[in-house]
Amino acid sequence: MIPSFLRTLSASALLLAGTLIAMPPERASAQDSGALQINWEVRNRFRLFREERDFLLHVENARNRSILAAEQSLELQSEGRGWARNMVNRLCIDLQGRVNQPCTRDNTKENYLTPIDHPVTVRLVGAVPVGATCAWSFDDGDGPQQSTFDCAEPINLRVRYGKQTVATVDVSSGSDPTQRVQTEIQVRDIFVAGLGDSIASGEGNPDRPLALSDEGFCFRSYLGTAGAQYYRPSRHGFKGGRACEAPDTLANWQRYSALWFNSPCHRSLYSYQTRTALALAVRYTHIAVTYLPLACTGASIGDGLLGSQRARECPPGKTGVCNTSVNAQVAELREALTAAKKRQPDRTLDLVLLSVGANDVYFSGLVADVIVETATERALFRRSGVMATVDDSRDALARELPQKFVKLREALKPLVGGDLSHVVYVSYANPALADGGVPCRGGKAGFDIHPAFNADPQRLARVSTFVDTEFLPQLKGLATCTRGALCRDPEADRMTFVDAHQAAFADHGFCAHSGNDPEFDRSCFAENGQSFNPDIVSAASQPMLCGRGASEYRAYLPRARWIRDANDSYFAAMTYPQGLPAASQPTDIHDATWGVLSAVYGGAVHPSAEGHAAMADAALPAASTVLGLDAVPPGVTRGLLAPLPGGAQQ
Repeated sequence: MIPSFLRTLSASALLLAGTLIAMPPERASAQDSGALQINWEVRNRFRLFREERDFLLHVENARNRSILAAEQSLELQSEGRGWARNMVNRLCIDLQGRVNQPCTRDNTKENYLTPIDHPVTVRLVGAVPVGATCAWSFDDGDGPQQSTFDCAEPINLRVRYGKQTVATVDVSSGSDPTQRVQTEIQVRDIFVAGLGDSIASGEGNPDRPLALSDEGFCFRSYLGTAGAQYYRPSRHGFKGGRACEAPDTLANWQRYSALWFNSPCHRSLYSYQTRTALALAVRYTHIAVTYLPLACTGASIGDGLLGSQRARECPPGKTGVCNTSVNAQVAELREALTAAKKRQPDRTLDLVLLSVGANDVYFSGLVADVIVETATERALFRRSGVMATVDDSRDALARELPQKFVKLREALKPLVGGDLSHVVYVSYANPALADGGVPCRGGKAGFDIHPAFNADPQRLARVSTFVDTEFLPQLKGLATCTRGALCRDPEADRMTFVDAHQAAFADHGFCAHSGNDPEFDRSCFAENGQSFNPDIVSAASQPMLCGRGASEYRAYLPRARWIRDANDSYFAAMTYPQGLPAASQPTDIHDATWGVLSAVYGGAVHPSAEGHAAMADAALPAASTVLGLDAVPPGVTRGLLAPLPGGAQQ
């Protein structure tokens, strides 16, 4: 009987050029020495992707590049439309966050959380004689399976999870003595979970950004008369009532939404957590990465990680009642791990990527306090609890956050085998810095999407200082059991902490500009905060003062700013706030509340895809160290280069 790991054994002419490109230099130099060796690698190693072509696109763009440089390359290749726009429909997790069990990957059904085998490509490398014949043997303990091919042909097979497979090849070339080469193949499947808030989920970066119309859409202003209206670009394809006096259904409007990997939580493939997990798979050819994303926009430690929370919005195209509740992330992770252990008792959670704490100190309220200028909106937002002051945040940081971290540690510790160093806490960056750390000046630039917005310079400076001197240092202390943090066992309770990206963000806050910014941004987003046509009549057909169509905006082009401003948020996502409490829901699609939230609810003051890539560049070395990947020799080929007795095959 043929062992299961050899059921798909085949010779293939596919060279997998992308994977060769990403080969570690140590292995490449070993091959260049000319000695015959067996090289093997796992195919489609990022198991979230159902199709290998999506993985190979990232492998190819990662050649000799950082994650940030690879993201910029992909942005240019896609002409700013983004690499994830089609991949989002080819995943092993659906748009409601459900894991596909089984998931059909490259025409093979696999259990996503507990794979029984992995696809591997094996090839002979080095000074392979032209026309040589290779007699291959693969043995995982149930007896060898043998096949003979031209040595130039790679071999595709599936090797069993958790078992070592011995690969042997006898190389024959004319009258030369037969040579035997041997190595062991054992795939390490790494289970990575992503937890946290909007910074962790990728807020601000829809997998398929909104398509904008060049025509205008009317919003009302608070307490305004018929004249207190303004027009902004509409959604492409929407043919309903664009004037404030012409209402339409939410269901019709939502058919033209941006698309997220997970709409209730605004999870995005661009998030630093996804990019870190993906980069592990790209960089290390002998592993597979099983990634479970659970982070959710709006999450705090109490409401989101340890308890349920409100959803951001319903999936596009859904009608009827919106399910506004999202299960607790830790409970979801615990349930997934328990189910996995029932099938594979030795299955462990190898790594947790985590960012949380900003919502616990009301950071979104600080943003609202900075950017909302007009008295009516400020009064309404204060009354509804949307706004917060630095004193409010400082009090929560000192009084509440330390105890919340204690509870979070207690919940996470059993999931990672008691060792919290396997939790990689990636800190935030100050979003309001440019020119090497100079605070942004404030003003309407980047925030003139709503008439009530104006980043107040004094309030902005206070928040920026609070973030740098109090919030970020305290978070580091809480994660690393320093600065008086409440840790029962500092050695076991200390998380792995990452903040190396903060220095880079000091040049790339929301106010950063460059002559290399996209032409549309430079022409149409005015630095004086006058980007939009104020005339209520002409703006209905031409809302941009620059005279160009909003459809020219591209969310995924390289920019100096790595932080989405309010204009970016509207142009990329324009999120309708379905997940708000009933009392806060807009009355119709022209409502004043929706006008405000459309500009900030989809990712204002959050990292762009470039920002997330920079965060992933900082997180990757920490993740690799925690997993011990760099301690493993890059080549495990052993053996031999000795002719067999008499030149005969055995």
